[in-house]
Amino acid sequence: MHLMIVIATIVFCQVQTQPKSLEVHFTAISPRIDGIIDEVWNQADSAYDFIQYEPYEMEKSTEKTEVYVLQDHSNLYFAFVCHADSHEMIANLTTAEDFIAVGIDPFGSKTTAYYFLINGSGIYDDGWILDDGRTMDDSWDGVWYFAIKFYDNQYVAEFKIPFKTIRYKNGLDQWGIQFMRYIAANHETDYWTETLQKEGELISKWPVMTGVDPRVQGYNFELYPEVYVRDDRHRSYSDSSGTDSMKIKPSGSLNIKWDITPQTTLNSTLYPDFAQIESDPYTLNLNRYPTILSEKRPFFLEGKDIFRMSDFGENKGFFTPLQLFYSRSVGKSMNGDAVPIIGGLKLTSKTENTNYGLLGAFTGKYERNDTLLETNKIYGVFRMKRRLFQNSDLGILVSGMRDTADNYNYAVGLDNVYRRGPNQYIAQAAVSDSSGKKGWAVSSGMFGFFGPFLALGGASAIHDSFNVKSIGFVPMAGEQKVLILCGPFNQFQRGFISNIYTALGAVLIKEAGSTDWSKIAVLEFNPNTRNEWGCDLSGYLGPYYEADTNYQYRNVNLSAWGNLMGQHLEFGSNYGYNYNYQRGFLAYQGSSYATCRWSVIEHLAVGIDANYWLEWDPENTLLAKTMRLRPNTKFYITTPATITLFSEFIIYDEAGDAQETRLAAVRTGALFSWNFSPKSWIYIALNDYRAEVDEPGVVKPIYQVGAVKAKYLFYF
Repeated sequence: MHLMIVIATIVFCQVQTQPKSLEVHFTAISPRIDGIIDEVWNQADSAYDFIQYEPYEMEKSTEKTEVYVLQDHSNLYFAFVCHADSHEMIANLTTAEDFIAVGIDPFGSKTTAYYFLINGSGIYDDGWILDDGRTMDDSWDGVWYFAIKFYDNQYVAEFKIPFKTIRYKNGLDQWGIQFMRYIAANHETDYWTETLQKEGELISKWPVMTGVDPRVQGYNFELYPEVYVRDDRHRSYSDSSGTDSMKIKPSGSLNIKWDITPQTTLNSTLYPDFAQIESDPYTLNLNRYPTILSEKRPFFLEGKDIFRMSDFGENKGFFTPLQLFYSRSVGKSMNGDAVPIIGGLKLTSKTENTNYGLLGAFTGKYERNDTLLETNKIYGVFRMKRRLFQNSDLGILVSGMRDTADNYNYAVGLDNVYRRGPNQYIAQAAVSDSSGKKGWAVSSGMFGFFGPFLALGGASAIHDSFNVKSIGFVPMAGEQKVLILCGPFNQFQRGFISNIYTALGAVLIKEAGSTDWSKIAVLEFNPNTRNEWGCDLSGYLGPYYEADTNYQYRNVNLSAWGNLMGQHLEFGSNYGYNYNYQRGFLAYQGSSYATCRWSVIEHLAVGIDANYWLEWDPENTLLAKTMRLRPNTKFYITTPATITLFSEFIIYDEAGDAQETRLAAVRTGALFSWNFSPKSWIYIALNDYRAEVDEPGVVKPIYQVGAVKAKYLFYF
């Protein structure tokens, strides 16, 4: 009898610890996507028993969730039934709200997946999960359908994802799968499977969805024409009277996307309009390096995950990857305009073990006031990445720009990333050739847990002659740097604090042209609470050798973030003693920032982004204050139609005298956008920029832009 009990206990424990899986059943009757669970779902397999990720790791979810899955010849279907017996369901366009998400890995890659997300209000999102779950990338837009419906004590959300809108490995019948639910009322995140806070959502640990059998004939073909009319007015103040130049530009462009196979896609664009609806934010840059700008243009956004060197994911400032391709250098912004792009071609492929991409672009000439500022240029990029050891990678990236036989810029880079659970190690090396001037660069980093300790670090060496200015963004030529940081990472199962990371470390830097190493001690303190608040306090102190001088470097940085009444807040300050490259002397500098958004009513939210920079002179006298205010208002006419109003005020106060405070520049704009069909939009935009020209405090018109753009997707 006792033996039978022991055997039964062992069998029961084995069953309980079996990895979760889900079987996709085929249906001849396709579900209606209306937020109603009809009879067809009775034949579906289901996922249940969700587990908390936050606020209480590994505990059972406070509300029950079931997910059902089906497929027909052409589509994959999911249905969420989200019970709400203990918490209020929140659906609001302008506050934090309930949402659910599906992640699928149709390549068996263990590192890359799609995600599809639906908010309670009906706002939706999709994109990539990269770096084995460490990076979220919303640049991919797919054609899929959903419905969400609320009941007294639950809500139902249904997904319809056409097989031809995604890529997948042909013949692979087991796809990685993950389901997630967020309950806004108590800041709770639940996953179908156990997910640890220190690891995050690792794709390599996802369960599988078996029996997947796409039977669609033919693959996705997208024809994506755009038509637009722009009215540009620029004002030149080269003489006392000022002159206007006006240009009304009606035009059109054509974008084509063809999924040649389930794994391989060809994108092309002809005469695209890449002008920015909203200009890049003003930044007061006091260091030696240019400001890196985010990409916003659709042709470069889609598939951008392939054309980059490996990274540790978001918010990992201890490591700087070698960025051998910087897409903002193609068709770059100049004088409020953009260098025209004649055409572009991109071929990308994703398989279970290998990703590769080819990109080419041709830019036209750019003139201003009869002066040639940019000539025709050809850009090219090749990238290949091979999966190793389940979820690690080895890759090569080749990029280049050619203007004339004597003006070119090429680079070749190799990178390797090794991942094991939350731990990761990256090594990169590259060589460059800029019009005959050759150089090299190496960079590496690690992030890992050793028992209760978290250690991270990075090291890089950039040769003096390394130059990818025309194609990439690696500005620190001649610099050598080592960073090491280590300390206890404490997690708490109960109480207000969720986790605390406290670490000590050091930074060693040798600047270009210097023979001495700077030696900086580092202290880091990073607590996070269960209600989604957190802060990071760091301090730096030590001897520094820079700009032909040596001094005692000191710097304190504080940032904090959180959720207050359903609104995200973020703010911080930095204060330090270092070299002011804009003015050319050694002195104190300070900066602060804050960003917040507030829901006025369900359809209307107001927000503000603010920055405040302080500069002292070498005698510790306050020299200047610069403030940037960016108020904005967003109104949801309907879920897919919005009106956004924004302004940017640059206020300058020289010598700290409040009586001399002046408005240095102002930018105002409005944008109406309507997503009237999948990947189809109508935009109406206005943008007015004014700045000081010849008289302090008097802003004059620099340029005004009005634009109407429409793009429509023909989907085959």
